[in-house]
Amino acid sequence: MPIREADPWRLQYFADAGCPADVEIPTEDSDAWLWNPRHRWVYDKIAIARSQGLEAAPHGVMPPRFPVFSKPIVNLRGMGMGSRVINDADEYAHALTAGHMWMPLLAGDHVSCDVAVVDGVPRWWRHATGKPLGEGTFDHWTVRAAPDAVLEERCGAWVRTHLAGYTGILNLETIGGVIIEAHLRMSDQWPDLYGAGWLKSVIRLYEHGDWSFADEERRDGFSVVLFGPQPAAGRRYQHPSAALVEAVLGMPNVTSVQITFHEDRAAAWHAMPPGGFRLAIVNCFDLEVGRAARSKLRTFFLK
Repeated sequence: MPIREADPWRLQYFADAGCPADVEIPTEDSDAWLWNPRHRWVYDKIAIARSQGLEAAPHGVMPPRFPVFSKPIVNLRGMGMGSRVINDADEYAHALTAGHMWMPLLAGDHVSCDVAVVDGVPRWWRHATGKPLGEGTFDHWTVRAAPDAVLEERCGAWVRTHLAGYTGILNLETIGGVIIEAHLRMSDQWPDLYGAGWLKSVIRLYEHGDWSFADEERRDGFSVVLFGPQPAAGRRYQHPSAALVEAVLGMPNVTSVQITFHEDRAAAWHAMPPGGFRLAIVNCFDLEVGRAARSKLRTFFLK
């Protein structure tokens, strides 16, 4: 499949995309890193922070003030692996980890932005705001229909300054309007919420280097997430039956269901945030329906 997707629960979005065999579109950071040598520096989170004038350095350099936020300098597997708040110098001394960094502890909304970029110029934006549960987990994301002029102006200036020559989809993770991560690929968690024709426009972007998407029927969408506790050593979660998944898919305004783990692999193999083990995602256009759908799945997983 030219749209390169590693997670089997997300193949549903791309299986019938009609992407030409010679057009390769990344949805994984590992592919994006390989295919974009000129711009792969954006996966260095110290470089991202310092490009915005923030204090940031590897572990081993003492922060001038606390608290700070600590995380891997490069993390191509995602999910907030290894991230934490460090409150003081003593805690920092005990937390020192090779390959990790610190930066300011930011406040404000966590907004994930997908941006269609043509030769370093943003041409289309879509913003999703996360409702955090703590320790890298989220209750749900609201994929907003409304634009965000302030965020687009600020982040757009950064894109035009630092990504000249890049054409493709760019994902920016922001907190309080500050870019904390950049990914040279789309967010593959909710492409079904962007509207009919969006994926065809993405294929055209990578094939021909231009952007054309009417985007006239935007509406708020929701990506509702189910986390469970990390399973005990030697234990594994099992997938629900196809009948249960179909029942959830049949609920009004539900667009897709993802069961987000491999049941034949140990829990420790999966990239998960410190705060839990992600079990499922329900994408929908009605938040209350999405929560009800999540409850059905929770009853199965946590019985």
